[in-house]
Amino acid sequence: EYLSGFGNEFSSEDPRCPGSLPEGQNNPQVCPYGLYAEQLSGSAFTCPRPTNKRSWLYRILPSVRHKPYTAMHCGNLTEKWDEVEPDPNQLRWMPFTIPKSSEKKVDFVTGLHTLCGAGDTKSRNGIGIHMFTCNTSMVDRCLYNSECFNNSDGDFLIVPQQGEILITTEFGKMMVEPNEICVIQQGMRFSVNVFGETRGYVLEVYGAHFELPDLGPIGANGLANPRDFLTPVAWYEDREVATGYTVINKYQGKLFSSQQSFSPFNVVAWHGNYTPYKYNLDNFMVINCVAFDHADPSIFTVLTAKSSRPGVAMADFVIFPPRWGVADHTFRPPYYHRNCMSEFMGLIKGHYEAKEEGFQPGGGTLHSMMTPHGPDRDCFEKSSTALLKPERVADGTMAFMFESSFSMAVTKWGLETCQRLDKSYYQCWEPLRKHFDPNWRPSKQ
Repeated sequence: EYLSGFGNEFSSEDPRCPGSLPEGQNNPQVCPYGLYAEQLSGSAFTCPRPTNKRSWLYRILPSVRHKPYTAMHCGNLTEKWDEVEPDPNQLRWMPFTIPKSSEKKVDFVTGLHTLCGAGDTKSRNGIGIHMFTCNTSMVDRCLYNSECFNNSDGDFLIVPQQGEILITTEFGKMMVEPNEICVIQQGMRFSVNVFGETRGYVLEVYGAHFELPDLGPIGANGLANPRDFLTPVAWYEDREVATGYTVINKYQGKLFSSQQSFSPFNVVAWHGNYTPYKYNLDNFMVINCVAFDHADPSIFTVLTAKSSRPGVAMADFVIFPPRWGVADHTFRPPYYHRNCMSEFMGLIKGHYEAKEEGFQPGGGTLHSMMTPHGPDRDCFEKSSTALLKPERVADGTMAFMFESSFSMAVTKWGLETCQRLDKSYYQCWEPLRKHFDPNWRPSKQ
């Protein structure tokens, strides 16, 4: 079950404990059912009301009761952006390999691999792009993606590509399927159950939260509608484990673990506007050009994490959903382009219209800042002579883009270790031929 809306002031209590939310105040001397009150702050206390984020959790034991954190192996999760020399080339990765459960058990945490990123968790300004490939559920483990006070890294925007994932959070449970996304905000503990070989993408943002983009001249309605975002309802477990729970803390780009004897998902009731949430990409209301030329791809933005510069995003989450193409006198696929932003693209299903070969579900591309990119030769030739009648575009397909104002560094894992880099990617543009005719003259009407 879910609560509907984006950034709302929600309240929820597990129906097994009616009346567990305190009435009229946040922190009574004695909470109902003998619970502990705990605030989770997603913003500074003094932020203006429209941007102030916090939730109150009423739990069986407070999260502070745990053993000291100790450093643990980070695997391929990193924020070392100088591991290898910069690479300005167009980069494409074949679908990332999912380990076979018969060979090695890999859960969500151990299956996280950093592909590229920029910035710094300590200064609270940057992003990371990760892949997850796993085959096993997290058992008595939860990923503590930083904490709720002063030890924080960032928000996780998770895009499953293969396999549904059941995410248990302190706020309740979410089932997230391919073609859906979810956001786990800073400091929220969660655990991931999978049901076989599973793969997906993660966009991590340091120092900002995701928002709905401003609509401007579009008006009051369109793009991702707030009511289609879903937040889980309260659910708790009162369970102790003799061997202990491992709570993994992602802090300043490193992983740390601590032990506690009780379930971290022991929140009986909660209220506030700082919550995890999910969204079905099929609900996106597409805005498109109906005359000629292209509107900028910013019209496909689902969520944005703003920077301190007006109109410039630390990261945008953009999708390219099924839609109608009707523009007259127009080369309809994406045009050739150099951008002051970095563009990482992934494919959930189907084929991307500008490159039907090579770019596959579960893979990715990175077109770095000011690196040219655009349609391959087959797409250009076909679309340059196509009869311009109304046509469906991208049916059965869902491509997306993580776009950022940061100049992205690719990790050693991304360039070498994963062995999925397609070194022949540049060749898709090699067959482009010259059409220039100096004797051309406009035809007489």
